[in-house]
Amino acid sequence: MQLPVIDPSSSNSPAPAMPRDYLSDLAAGGRAPTGPVAARPLPMSMEEARQRGWDELDIVFVTGDAYIDHPSFAMAILGRTLEAAGFRIGIVSQPDWRSCDPWKTFGRPRLFFGISAGNMDSMINHYTANKKVRNDDAYSPGGKIGLRPDRATLSYCQRAREAYKGVPVIAGGVEASLRRLAHYDYWSDKVKRSILLDSKADLVAFGMGENAIVEIAQRLEAGEDVKSLRDMLGVAYVLGASESDAIPEDALTLPSFDEVTRDKVAFAEATRIIHNETNPYNARRLVQNHGTQTVVCNIPQPPISEAAMDQIYGLPYTRRPHPSYKEPIPAYEMIKNSVTIMRGCFGGCTFCSITAHQGRIIQSRSKESILGEISKMTKDKSFKGVVSDIGGPTANMYQMNCTKPEVEAVCRRQSCVHPKICKLLGVDHTPVIELMRESRNLPGIKKVLVASGIRMDLARTSPEYLKELTAHHVGGKLKVAPEHVDAGVLNKMRKPKNDDFEHFTDVFKEESQRVGKKQFIVPYFIASHPGSDVRAMIELALFLKRNGYKPDAVQDFIPAPLDIATTMYYTELDPFTKKPVYIAKAMKERKMQRALMQFFKPENYFEVREALRSVGRTDLIGDGCDGLIPSKPPQEAIRARRQDANKRFRGDYVHTIAKPDAAGSGEQKKGSKKKRRDRKSTGYRPDRRGAN
Repeated sequence: MQLPVIDPSSSNSPAPAMPRDYLSDLAAGGRAPTGPVAARPLPMSMEEARQRGWDELDIVFVTGDAYIDHPSFAMAILGRTLEAAGFRIGIVSQPDWRSCDPWKTFGRPRLFFGISAGNMDSMINHYTANKKVRNDDAYSPGGKIGLRPDRATLSYCQRAREAYKGVPVIAGGVEASLRRLAHYDYWSDKVKRSILLDSKADLVAFGMGENAIVEIAQRLEAGEDVKSLRDMLGVAYVLGASESDAIPEDALTLPSFDEVTRDKVAFAEATRIIHNETNPYNARRLVQNHGTQTVVCNIPQPPISEAAMDQIYGLPYTRRPHPSYKEPIPAYEMIKNSVTIMRGCFGGCTFCSITAHQGRIIQSRSKESILGEISKMTKDKSFKGVVSDIGGPTANMYQMNCTKPEVEAVCRRQSCVHPKICKLLGVDHTPVIELMRESRNLPGIKKVLVASGIRMDLARTSPEYLKELTAHHVGGKLKVAPEHVDAGVLNKMRKPKNDDFEHFTDVFKEESQRVGKKQFIVPYFIASHPGSDVRAMIELALFLKRNGYKPDAVQDFIPAPLDIATTMYYTELDPFTKKPVYIAKAMKERKMQRALMQFFKPENYFEVREALRSVGRTDLIGDGCDGLIPSKPPQEAIRARRQDANKRFRGDYVHTIAKPDAAGSGEQKKGSKKKRRDRKSTGYRPDRRGAN
């Protein structure tokens, strides 16, 4: 088993013209694998480890998700990659963070703890855009909530330190990656310092982690100290006050934590610099002072090769949850029959973290690797012949890259497709069309669906792709994400104009009729995105009515850490132009914008009416064909308003339970001067100071 590993010496160059990505023996400096890895899950207990003949482990991964041994989940990919390199890996999944005992499951790890909050930022996983606790967790058995803490990376790193002092702690995953520098936190409504400082992790390995995690393991195995790993690509670390002489001279200095906390213009400028330094071919190191400490963020890891992608996805995954789970895991049920064909996205949407985490450069698997995985799926007795998705962040970016590598090496463009498609971008859909055709013709395959996002402006360049997609790869409904119709809002999102969506839907309808299929477009839109006001949402509502769309689900904008749109939300500025941006921050307006997307629902009647009145659009209140809502509220609207008021009165919007006193009565003892806490939060915060 061989994968590309970055030559550590390459990080001495602050801005390499091309990535140093080459195949190297993963066993160098470690124990070589003695044969093919058995198709069984990685151990979650010491008993399972002993069954493999292991008396100690090299690396213990701690994750906020249930452990699913499927290549759609980071712990499975990283664990399998390290296992193939000859390292002994154990998984601690969703541990009880109130004690460090779960961190001792496998004893002291020989090399390091690997920490991840899971496939999502834990705060987005826990809370809605309205900051209410979500009712379920797709990454937990039975969809149960409460199996991980808020800001899970912090708690997990701290417990690892408590369990075994001196063991290196390496944080990674989406939560750590997007919080590696000072960032705005929507849930506390404040700028927070780098997660490195609060978690006390030795390193944050940001972005996609295979290269970084293998290099870390190899170098620690070879006897290096964790501090010596600071020269690696794709890591961030902290320098103390006594290490000021170690600050890289070639680094760009970001506005300090104190500056971005006090000055929103400085915060916007920091965001601009960070996002301009994401191309691994020309990025520079970044440093940001946090008081007497300095956070250093090295150059991102370069994209991995097609050969490496094939090897990673060809590892012997069981493609199932660990057998210890007795309840279904919603995320697995959705993804189990899907196949990842590529990573990365050059769309650069301002509200999306994919480009920041996976990179702008597309990394694709070979057609042979993908078809091989699908063929293996047909051997599973539980497989019914339907591949639920062949895709990635964007299904029709497969094998699309810049046609001029010498230009790509110096390019700092944020999006290859906005405001228009770059003339140097290769937009040939032939590779993905061939893949679609060959995959659906494999023995044992009844249907191959494309359920990943489709970039409609790219699809417009290939009528052949649209024909193939419509005729063979839609399961009745095709989900697409135009996100809005207002030109100003779409510009703030870096999304194509609404004309591309309308063209796409017209062709989709024509092609569906041509092949005699009854198929529908299901569009997704976002409410309250920066730049969106009530008038823009009314325009969207009118568009939905004219075209007969009635969205079942709507999205509210959630400011995720490090996103450009999040900076717009917090600073009310475009970080690249410093021009003002309209922001719907008041909960009242956010609710109105959300209601306008579902103006047809009786329970939204009063909020829609208030929104229309607030901007003088009472012409849209009436019983004629031009009205969004009738002149008189329907009985369902009145009942819904009454029920909502009753819920608020009963406190249903607060996720609490009664907490009785020692006697079980729940009453405060007479004469007690201490304020009684008769209600206990059922949220996730650890019961110790500083953990949040």
